[in-house]
Amino acid sequence: MKIAIDAMGGDYAPTEVVKGVELARNQYSDIEFKLFGQVDKIQPLIEDDTRIELIQSDEVIEMGEEPVKAVMKKKNSSLDMAAQAVKDKEADAFFSAGNTGAILAAGLFIIGRIKGIDRPGLATTLPIVNDPEHDNFVMLDVGANAESKLFNLYQYAFMGKYYAENVRKINNPRIGLLNNGTESDKGDSLHKAANELLSKDDNLNFIGNVESRELLNGAADVVITDGFTGNAALKAIEGTALSLLTLIKGDIMSAGLKSKFGALMLKPTFKKIGKQMDYSQYGGAVLMGTKAPVVKAHGSSKANTIKNTIFQIKSMIDSKTIDNVVTYFNENSDKMAEIKQNAKNK
Repeated sequence: MKIAIDAMGGDYAPTEVVKGVELARNQYSDIEFKLFGQVDKIQPLIEDDTRIELIQSDEVIEMGEEPVKAVMKKKNSSLDMAAQAVKDKEADAFFSAGNTGAILAAGLFIIGRIKGIDRPGLATTLPIVNDPEHDNFVMLDVGANAESKLFNLYQYAFMGKYYAENVRKINNPRIGLLNNGTESDKGDSLHKAANELLSKDDNLNFIGNVESRELLNGAADVVITDGFTGNAALKAIEGTALSLLTLIKGDIMSAGLKSKFGALMLKPTFKKIGKQMDYSQYGGAVLMGTKAPVVKAHGSSKANTIKNTIFQIKSMIDSKTIDNVVTYFNENSDKMAEIKQNAKNK
């Protein structure tokens, strides 16, 4: 398999991107890498160019640029060229840690969406901390679309189901709808209608509404939400975790020698908790609904996260996740058309 990588995308690119690629190359013998970027900056960083091809790109899409305009204008950027390689069948997947909006735009406008899917959704994997039987869950959409319609939420449920089964290896995943209460009549008109629609489909193991406070406690294996709410929930989780770590560290440092000694004794425990909460171990966020895997890592990703994301992409390709989604929507096109029409009338 071949993975097209935007080597210039990310806060620590290209250094950490190259390190991560070499870690993955050393571990997975069946992957070839096509790195797009400024060759004069990338080449000196490579220790071993086995299965690594460098392709010169003269432009870079910066983090602060307007996404769609940048993708349309900078055709010779590392991001655009990596996505184009996938469209041209020169690579099997596209990966970047760069400008999120630009990655989504490249996925939609260059690689393209699967026929029958109205709006691809951004899926991420998060840890579960209080359930011995489950250690992670998938949530989508977490920001690809600011607004979602009823039919979009319905399609997200199937895309999330296939991702959880094929990549996370969760059998018959429990699917929940993020809402402001667990009762079926909670929420606005969109969420009430979504609960009703999802509960009627026998192909989904829909367990009803889930509240945001229960997400990390294993409320569901797949959590469906509109992009605005999903992105807000994701950032709230990230912000809370960072704030708690800062608070604990500050209290320890200001409480004197006894407190510092106690913290030293608990260092293995803190490390274990930190590792459990680090969702970068599961890779990046996946734009579900495109014709090939489009995966975005956090802008601050270091080499190990890059490596984990490459494994995630390998898992998607090996398990034929995209093919399974395409097959389902093709075989059920009449059903989808009927549900879409009914959803418009809600």
